[in-house]
Amino acid sequence: MKKALLSTFLLSSLLMACTSDNTAVESESTTDNTSKVEAAVKVNEIEQAKALLLAKWQGSYQGTPAFDRVSLIGLIPAIEAAMQMNLDEIDAIANNTDAPTFENTIVAMEGAGSDLERVFTYWGIWSSNQSSPEFRKIQAEMAPKLSAFFSKINQNEKLFTRIQTVYNSEHINMLTSEQQRLVLLSYNNFARNGATLNKKDKKRYADINQRLAELHTKFGDNVLADEESYVLYLNKEQLGGLPESIISVAASAATTRDHQGEYAITNTRSSMDPFLTYSTERALRKQVWNTYYNRGDNDDQFDNNAIIAEILQLRHERVGLLGYKNYASWRLEDRMAKTPENAIALMEGVWTAAIARVEEEVADMLVIGKAQDGIEKVEAWDYRFYAEKVRKDKYSLDSNEVKQYLQLNKLREAMFYVAGRLFNFEFVEITDGSVPVFNADVRVWEVTDKTSNEHIGLWYLDPFARTGKRSGAWATTYRSHTTFEGNKNVLSSNNSNFSKGIDGQPTLISWSDAETYFHEFGHALHFLSSNVAYPTLNSGVRDYTEFQSQLLERWLVTDEVINNYLLHYQTGKPMPKALIAKIKQAATFNQGFSTTEYLASALVDMKFHTVDPTGIDVDKFERETLAALNMPEQIVMRHRSTQFSHIFSSEGYASSYYGYMWAEVLTADAAEAFAQAPGGFYDKEVAAKLVEHLFSVRNAVDPSEAYRVFRGRDAKVEALMRDRGFPIKTVN
Repeated sequence: MKKALLSTFLLSSLLMACTSDNTAVESESTTDNTSKVEAAVKVNEIEQAKALLLAKWQGSYQGTPAFDRVSLIGLIPAIEAAMQMNLDEIDAIANNTDAPTFENTIVAMEGAGSDLERVFTYWGIWSSNQSSPEFRKIQAEMAPKLSAFFSKINQNEKLFTRIQTVYNSEHINMLTSEQQRLVLLSYNNFARNGATLNKKDKKRYADINQRLAELHTKFGDNVLADEESYVLYLNKEQLGGLPESIISVAASAATTRDHQGEYAITNTRSSMDPFLTYSTERALRKQVWNTYYNRGDNDDQFDNNAIIAEILQLRHERVGLLGYKNYASWRLEDRMAKTPENAIALMEGVWTAAIARVEEEVADMLVIGKAQDGIEKVEAWDYRFYAEKVRKDKYSLDSNEVKQYLQLNKLREAMFYVAGRLFNFEFVEITDGSVPVFNADVRVWEVTDKTSNEHIGLWYLDPFARTGKRSGAWATTYRSHTTFEGNKNVLSSNNSNFSKGIDGQPTLISWSDAETYFHEFGHALHFLSSNVAYPTLNSGVRDYTEFQSQLLERWLVTDEVINNYLLHYQTGKPMPKALIAKIKQAATFNQGFSTTEYLASALVDMKFHTVDPTGIDVDKFERETLAALNMPEQIVMRHRSTQFSHIFSSEGYASSYYGYMWAEVLTADAAEAFAQAPGGFYDKEVAAKLVEHLFSVRNAVDPSEAYRVFRGRDAKVEALMRDRGFPIKTVN
């Protein structure tokens, strides 16, 4: 009996075990099958996402990016596929057995890489307009791979031999001037980027580029991390001095961050600047100032000092392989300035007048500061606050009063008006949803010629700040105008970080922000005006490309704009003549501050790139450079080194930040051409010359030559000095 029971128990146990095992096997099989199905679905999703990113753009207006349908899941495979397509195209050109010609080599290269271009358009949106931890991970992974890809093209010996043959051919003189310019730019792009090096140096050159790509990405991510992490939340008792318009924006910013009932001062210029201008809470001003100017310099995981040191060392080594004494000499060789010495001479000439003006400005501020608040010294976090008080005292000009007339939408209409008068463009908003956008705040306009009704392109506007969007303001294109493969339209975009107000209320911005709004629209007009045949000729020359945008700022103060578009947001009445007069009288007010903070950044940039950076201590170098320049202690660089994304998150402005001032010389000189014309700033003859010689040609003509054709001579620096109210004799 006991045996039977035991046997029964053992059998039951075995059956249970078997049942359990069978169940387990079935469960594993089911799980395995489910996993396979899920994996297959995932692969299918990735393939679909990849295909969409690579797909030619569909729809109206010659096709537009599918911003509303693309997803990050397909980005890496799409880029990898597009890179391989591009390499195959390049190999076909390089291995062509026919003798090298302009058409089968230079033009063929212009047509290569269109698939990758489309993917990069989406990359740019994820990078600049809606960044996320997921994208930043992809960016960090792909940056060195992209660098290696570009090195493969730049170091393709067969390809460069063909380019060199065309460049040295006697037939080049039979080409048009535009085509000759294209050959020159194509040759220089290779020769100046390692094509002439031996194999060993080519490998080192490529390795350096890969490492720089990693460092540039990390630098930008660190700055963004500090901008997102440091937010100051205030209560009602801490709002002293802040105008209602700023308070409402701060309340909205807090609400979007789940801090209802509080007020958020974010770590961006558009939030910091007005707070420092109006807040009566000196301790809070200091806190906001320190937080903003210490981005990337907090001795933590997001500190950028070591990254900068390595970037500088690698850049110096890389240009050394090419035979240049320093990075700036290499960079400026094909710019208008030509040499670092020329750029430094311009900056240091203006610098003397700028810091002299700062001394006067600080003295004026200290008088008021002592009388009203009993301060004994103007600190850096006091400058904007007391400058505003001096502005009111000297000119009876209240920046907040001015702001009531600066409605974002009205300013946009003003820009369209100027574009219509100067460029004959008409802007009509597309509201039927036929053009996809990547965020609900983005709006799109069709641009046409007012006379012929010819379609020019589209203009996208993404105006408001949000989490994941990089700070500042910028313009870009999703597609540039060319004619060599048929007439392609322009897809142009302006991007800003204005603080979004309460729903139903107009967004009001400062005078400085209004100038920036016009500035970036100037870039858009430069893109939209393009009349070149080849993509490469749409590239910019860094110390020239800011000229067109800076010039457009001048139309903000024309009577036509003031009287019709600078309207009070409540009454609808135009800005009073008395207030306009005050603005114009105060045009050179605080030029010491604005010129010095800019030049400090530009000069430090140039100094970084003209020394041997071996063993450099970045913070120390910055301090000592500024001390040698007699930098006023009340002012800091506009972009301190550790947050100077212009020069360290890419090479776009590296040793070229001076370009804004170089372009300002052109701007001031060209503005005088309009001011002296019979029709003023809307003179038809001068406007026509401007569009023909300085906008439509893009980089198809050497900028110096283009300007001489427009003005009949070179630009004169004296125009800049007059513009800023500085003594002309200070320039050597």
